[in-house]
Amino acid sequence: MRIRDYIALGWDQLRRRKVVTLLCVMGIAIGSASIVVALAFGESISHYSTKQMSYYLKTDEITVMNQSGGSRSGSSGTVNEYAITNQKLNLIKSLPHVKTLAGYQNVGSMSFIVDDTRTGRLDVTATDLTTLADFGMEFQQGMPIDQDNTIVLSYPATVGLRDNQAARIDAARQQTQEQMMEDFNDRSPIVSYPLYRKQIRLIQTASLPDGTIKTFEFPVRVVAIEKRAESMSDDMVRWSQKQAYISPGLAKQIRDAVESVSTQKSVTGSDQSSYDRVVVKIDQVDHVAETDKLIQSLKLRTSSNLGRQESMSKEFVIIRIIFGGAGLFILFVASISIVVAMTMSTHQRRRQIGIMKVLGANLSQIRNMFIVESALLGLFGGMVGILFAYWVIWGINIILVQTGSVGSGENAEILFISAWILPLGLFFALMTGIMSGLFPAVKASRTDALTAIKRE
Repeated sequence: MRIRDYIALGWDQLRRRKVVTLLCVMGIAIGSASIVVALAFGESISHYSTKQMSYYLKTDEITVMNQSGGSRSGSSGTVNEYAITNQKLNLIKSLPHVKTLAGYQNVGSMSFIVDDTRTGRLDVTATDLTTLADFGMEFQQGMPIDQDNTIVLSYPATVGLRDNQAARIDAARQQTQEQMMEDFNDRSPIVSYPLYRKQIRLIQTASLPDGTIKTFEFPVRVVAIEKRAESMSDDMVRWSQKQAYISPGLAKQIRDAVESVSTQKSVTGSDQSSYDRVVVKIDQVDHVAETDKLIQSLKLRTSSNLGRQESMSKEFVIIRIIFGGAGLFILFVASISIVVAMTMSTHQRRRQIGIMKVLGANLSQIRNMFIVESALLGLFGGMVGILFAYWVIWGINIILVQTGSVGSGENAEILFISAWILPLGLFFALMTGIMSGLFPAVKASRTDALTAIKRE
């Protein structure tokens, strides 16, 4: 008998026993859909978590720390071999997988005044303002420009500004513990002060040798404000770091102004960078480890979140195994229905089997007939299961969007089914059908022809 004959006989038997066929197909479909959904859950969680880790942990970035060892403050301008130099920065830029890099210099905490009535404090960092967008910073107003008289503010920096007179009163007296607790427990709605395109005055103070305090003012214009993250609550905004970014040129003006009245002078070698740290952006996460070793070969100390990603990736493998195991268990339970159905079919078709043996059918032909029949059940069940799995994933994504768990944009689908899962789910369904039909097939092939015909 040819394979086409086996398929025709199997299809004919499935059509004759519609109820049993439907129940077996549904059992395999539920099992197949379970394993497809389980694998899709594991794959989607891994992909989504990796994406979130890459955004929040910056796994595609390498931080290079400056190990100047204090050579910038002293009587000698010699450069420490472990310090960040302009020559090393140029070498890092030329590395194959480096997209961009940006240096950051901590200027310190500074107060500011706006509209002559409001005041606040900022943690000021100097960097190339045009690289902020390259490192994932999004802006709700404006865009950074490369000018020394400009400043870029984080969203929390626009919150919590105080009246100038009230701030002076609070500075003149020491806050009691009760007042500090009141500020900490403040649950009033946050109000973002309109700072965009306004000129603010950065205030820096320096101690003179005679003990007096000298105040310097640096007028700058707010050219951009960072976008508030959707996941950032009011409490997070209220207590987050109030970050501000200025150009290295303005940072040098502030440093020179303070040093002009200070007894200690900062000395920096001609090739030595003034940055405290440099962040290197890599094109792909897979190239981070390789690039990290190359940067370390320049006698620079580096750090990245690649280790945390690897450890979390191992946890995701465990999650996939758990989901996949659950799907396999459901598929195993569903296979029992095929064993029962095919065994009943063998019992009901004893006369047919006996006649086929009398007409010359051998054991392998009868066995193959039942195996092909069970394989068809597995194939149909797998196909229905794939469609059912798509409906389940689609329904869950709709629920997530409607409940507001994710946005409604183009990236709204958290759960998805990868292309490699479909043939795998179909394969498991087909193998379940074949394996479930082995016992009934062997039992049918061993049926005694004369006994089967005589009993009928």
